[in-house]
Amino acid sequence: MSLTLRPDVCATDTPDGMVLLDEVTGRYWQLNRTAALVLRSLIDGSEPSDTARALCAAYPQLTAERADADTASITRALTEARLVVPR
Repeated sequence: MSLTLRPDVCATDTPDGMVLLDEVTGRYWQLNRTAALVLRSLIDGSEPSDTARALCAAYPQLTAERADADTASITRALTEARLVVPR
């Protein structure tokens, strides 16, 4: 499931990850490097399994199971915050 940012959410890269701004509510979200990698990957059209593999490549100490769980958790949090929608 690839994602896209809602049209009224803007993203800015930071040295530590990414910041998202919901222009409707004025709320900001700061994503760490891991969450930013997951979001970028899913926005670029990757499937969650490919995104988890990208996490393992970026963080070699990470197990495949943990990468899958982190990808699912981050995706769920972004969706529940209504920052992203399925593409």
